[in-house]
Amino acid sequence: MTINTQIVWLFILAIPIACISWTVTHEEIFKEPREWCVKCSASAKTLLTRKLFYLFTCEYCFSHYITIFFIILCDYKLLLTDWRGFLIAGFSLVFTANVYMSLFGLLRQAIKKEKVEIKKIESEEKMD
Repeated sequence: MTINTQIVWLFILAIPIACISWTVTHEEIFKEPREWCVKCSASAKTLLTRKLFYLFTCEYCFSHYITIFFIILCDYKLLLTDWRGFLIAGFSLVFTANVYMSLFGLLRQAIKKEKVEIKKIESEEKMD
């Protein structure tokens, strides 16, 4: 693969990694399992068990495992063609996916703020 193709793969492959990581760790569809994992990560007796359950509550941590899955699935390597290419690809994908998730989080926060402001303005108009 040329370096240009590798870079395109980096930015595109990070999208499903970010989507899956965000959905599992933030969205309503996984709320109950996530709450159970939060409880288990706080109250489990062993350190390993606590960390295992924490994995499903942190988008950064979870994105590492989703990245490993996608690297294996797509046999994606970055810059080098041996095991070092897998390592570089892994950390690059995690970084890129987390940039996407951070931007998405900021966008959602801005949208929520605008909705609250609009409701406030609408309620003030109704009072007048």
